[in-house]
Amino acid sequence: MWLYERKLQYPVRVYSRDLRMAKYLSTQYGGPDGELSAAIRYLNQRYTMPCPRAKGLLTDIGTEELAHVEIICTMIYKLVKGASPEELERAGLGPHYAQHDGALFPSDASGFPWTAAYIQAHADPVADLVEDMAAEQKARATYEHLIRLTDDPGIKDTLKFLREREVVHFQRFGEALDHVQSYMNSRKVF
Repeated sequence: MWLYERKLQYPVRVYSRDLRMAKYLSTQYGGPDGELSAAIRYLNQRYTMPCPRAKGLLTDIGTEELAHVEIICTMIYKLVKGASPEELERAGLGPHYAQHDGALFPSDASGFPWTAAYIQAHADPVADLVEDMAAEQKARATYEHLIRLTDDPGIKDTLKFLREREVVHFQRFGEALDHVQSYMNSRKVF
């Protein structure tokens, strides 16, 4: 189904270790408005879309969100690489270290693990697409918060790229919503 290129969708440059920022970034890995939640939400919702165009869009964006998971994980890994257990504990990552050492694990910035309760799928295409538009706006807002929390120009650059992709996804979901509503009205499917 997918072709995988062994490179990131966007380069990740990290200029210095920053355990605090790594902790904050984890919300975009395993938080409620993060990339993992988005990918699973969209790849699940595609099955109940009434037309091929909407199914294709959800597949495309869901797949891209998996690429964003990879980018976020790369940033987190680079930001903590080589940190001692003492440094991790001082940064509030002691519980993570105790359970996972240096492994990445999907959780939010407070350390709560990812849960399927973060995603929605109603089989109502209008409800799902409106939910998706809201999800993209929440992710955009989170990226804006994260950009303000770092001084690292490499991290800022990557976060700005990811924020812009959220804006594009929001626009594409809006177009899909219009198309799905027209499709459903023309077929009188309710």
